[in-house]
Amino acid sequence: MTTYLNPVHNRPCPDPFVLKHRGEYWCYTTGFWHDGRCFGILHSRDLVDWREMNGAMAPFDDGSTCYWAPEVIYENGRFLMYYSVGNETRMHIRVAAASHPAGPFVDTGHALTAQEFAIDPHVFIDDGKRFLFYATDFLEHTRIGTGTVVDRMIDEFTLAGRPHPVTRAKYDWQIYDPNRAEKGGVRWHTVEGPFVLKRKGVYYEMFSGGNWKNLTYGVSYAITRELESPEEWAQVADGKSVLPILRTIPGLVIGPGHNSVALGPDNRQHFCVYHRWADDGSDRVLAIDRQDWAGERMIVLGPSTTPQPSPNLPTFSDFFEREAQADSGRRFRWGYEGGEWVTGDQELAQESLASRALARLSSFTPSFAVEVSLRALESGRAGSHSDGSYGVSIFDQENEVVRFRIELAAGVAALSCRIGERQLSIEPAQAFQPTAYHLLRVEVDGSIARLWLDGMPFWQGRFDGEANALALVTEGMGAAYSGFSLTGGWEDLFEGEPGDPGRSGWRALSGDWEITGECLVQSNGKVEDAVIVKGPPLDSYEVVVNARLDEAAPTGSGYGFYPALDHEGRGPLFVVSRAGERWSLVLEGDPRAAALTLPENFDPYNHQQFRFRKEGARLFFQWEAGTPREVGVRPGPARPGLCARGARASFDMVRVTATGESA
Repeated sequence: MTTYLNPVHNRPCPDPFVLKHRGEYWCYTTGFWHDGRCFGILHSRDLVDWREMNGAMAPFDDGSTCYWAPEVIYENGRFLMYYSVGNETRMHIRVAAASHPAGPFVDTGHALTAQEFAIDPHVFIDDGKRFLFYATDFLEHTRIGTGTVVDRMIDEFTLAGRPHPVTRAKYDWQIYDPNRAEKGGVRWHTVEGPFVLKRKGVYYEMFSGGNWKNLTYGVSYAITRELESPEEWAQVADGKSVLPILRTIPGLVIGPGHNSVALGPDNRQHFCVYHRWADDGSDRVLAIDRQDWAGERMIVLGPSTTPQPSPNLPTFSDFFEREAQADSGRRFRWGYEGGEWVTGDQELAQESLASRALARLSSFTPSFAVEVSLRALESGRAGSHSDGSYGVSIFDQENEVVRFRIELAAGVAALSCRIGERQLSIEPAQAFQPTAYHLLRVEVDGSIARLWLDGMPFWQGRFDGEANALALVTEGMGAAYSGFSLTGGWEDLFEGEPGDPGRSGWRALSGDWEITGECLVQSNGKVEDAVIVKGPPLDSYEVVVNARLDEAAPTGSGYGFYPALDHEGRGPLFVVSRAGERWSLVLEGDPRAAALTLPENFDPYNHQQFRFRKEGARLFFQWEAGTPREVGVRPGPARPGLCARGARASFDMVRVTATGESA
């Protein structure tokens, strides 16, 4: 198991924003770069090893001295950088554009904000609607200072002009300066750096509070279920009973904050990307840590100061930088059927007008996640006006069970999905450009499939059979594919229809299990050991589980985990139970293994996250950001199971990610 150690880039990198595009990461930073340009750019493929690029944009010649907090979005072949600029007292938000994530970016001439002070733009798209979150000053508020607002975007360059507060200063931990001289000596507060995520119908705004220069700086979050509600969002951390999720650790980490969030290389695990002060205090440097949820509670496994497991890599990835023949020694290889497939410029292109051409990848686990960028070819032998379709197919043996296509007729695009004999067609967004790269995400969990295009849900449902192959497909036209990654495993958030968990692939061995309230629930507290299992066996993998008790549990009862059940149904059982006043995670039946004593404030009646990692005959386990422990297990393929012991228990999420080529 490889590890990384923060900071992952020990050079200046304040206010880092990370964009993932075609399977690669691009980090953009505040301020002037070493080449005299604005907004330094770093590049990586794994979130750990970063290479410095040029600055993104030339500075203005109007005397502006502050270039802050750039954020870049991609759509239809264009990269838009939202940033704040000015002289620190007066700041406004503008937009620059580029055709490549490395730039150069050129200002578009559009200023979005009218306030005297507006910084830290963040674009969030929900159900096709575009919103801009940013920070501005509130001089009449109970706690004077900077807070965050949200405004609808009419288009990518224009705000509706009706911003309303999202998070304003509410607690003492958000004090920037108790006597800020440049603001007239007032008690000044700061809430800034918004970043918004959505999970299971809940919106989360992460933000930074306090003074970025010192120990008070940290990250917390606020939540709502109504994005366009005029009410402020509910803040979680009061700084006393509930602390920020990223905060200073005296003597180890100073001022972690101003974060963004990126999906890891495995396309399963999120990572919080943030800055912290270098050990010598010279500048703010780049750090990453795993970001997750336990129920509705957001968690960050940091700020870490010890070696951490490196981000999981995909089971198979291809940046299409070499000819297919060079991959002959790898377990996963493309098989080509028809057409003319060419590798180059980090893409796999099919250039002919063949009636049907496939690049097929076979023999992997029937549960997986795939991401790939795809575009129509507009020139060359395919012609610039050819009609046809391109997309992805999933096969059960030789039968096509799921078919997704972008269809072109006279240059106009339509989207279609066929599942067996069922057909679904919709019109894409009006601005959809087929010759620009678009991101397709496919998740298959047994006989359940889900599709997203450009981050928007397209279809989910069931198909007949079991997937064992996936193909990139063109029909009657040319197309190109880039940044392909496949990760074995599955994630269950229990968001579907209430009822029998068997419909989602779970197999109850004992007890009364059901899916209800977006949880997998064992509802009979009288069963001594209720057990349920799921998933194809894997050699090496990570299991992440959120669990809670739904009722008071007598001593000796609780919930547990079988992180590695072999083909005979044997494997270690970890039980969360109470002994006296403390709760512990105990490996049952092994007196040699000391129990993992959980913190005094551990609350078993709210969801808690437990993480397990099987690597051959080694099993690592931990509670949230706690220190991992290790025990031995039987080598060979295994799968996870859950247990409720004499208690009603709920599980809000189970995620299994294959590590290595174990799919």
